[in-house]
Amino acid sequence: MAYNNIKFVNEDGIGILTISRPKALNALNTETVTELNDCVGKIEADESVKVVIITGEGAKSFVAGADIVEMSTKNPVEGRKFGKISQDTFTRIENLPQPVIAAVNGYALGGGCELACACDFRYAAENAKFGQPEVGLGITPGFGGTQRLPRVVGRGYGKEMIFRANMIDAQEAHRIGLVNKVVPQEELMDTCKKVAKEIMGNAPIAVQLAKTAINRGINCDVVTGIAYEDEVFALCFSTEDQKEGMDAFVNKRAKHFQGK
Repeated sequence: MAYNNIKFVNEDGIGILTISRPKALNALNTETVTELNDCVGKIEADESVKVVIITGEGAKSFVAGADIVEMSTKNPVEGRKFGKISQDTFTRIENLPQPVIAAVNGYALGGGCELACACDFRYAAENAKFGQPEVGLGITPGFGGTQRLPRVVGRGYGKEMIFRANMIDAQEAHRIGLVNKVVPQEELMDTCKKVAKEIMGNAPIAVQLAKTAINRGINCDVVTGIAYEDEVFALCFSTEDQKEGMDAFVNKRAKHFQGK
């Protein structure tokens, strides 16, 4: 599938996925979401991609939301179809075996904030802005925002952002836990790549299993979550990486994980 609105490159195991509609502030229309879904499917099956970074084209916008011009003419059936493919795509991102970092380089509004929340964690440029403006347009968040945002920042902050439909800056986003770190715009991608390389230095299977355990645990009671953790913990002892990591520690040597 040829892409008109996104770009993807694999830089030595770091997959960089860029939403590229700069004239529309990287807003998500149906074509863009369809391309994103296709690309995520390919990433999912590509074992050479160890960590993914999602960002937006240019220095102004990560994703400024869904394309309001396109949405304004939709009927309920069309609106539901657009919401469903977007929800499915973001859930696919959330459940990728690879860790996913959002490099929020500017506006992350509506669908952009929802996309960022579908990533495992978020780093933001100093100029980044976050918000869920949907109720000011007569709709609710429809790409997972009513579910993921409160899980990321807590029910109170999540409701406030959605009900007020206002924007918050990067520092406020950091204060409430929406982003992990705020850095100058020119340092954002290098910072995300540095973190990606640190993740890649750890045992790949263990990282994937830890991600799965966290994601499952958030959506169930703690007893069920701990029981699942017990299973993945035990599974790690069947891997060569576990033997390598512990032998390297005991013998005070460099570790060399193979993902086996």
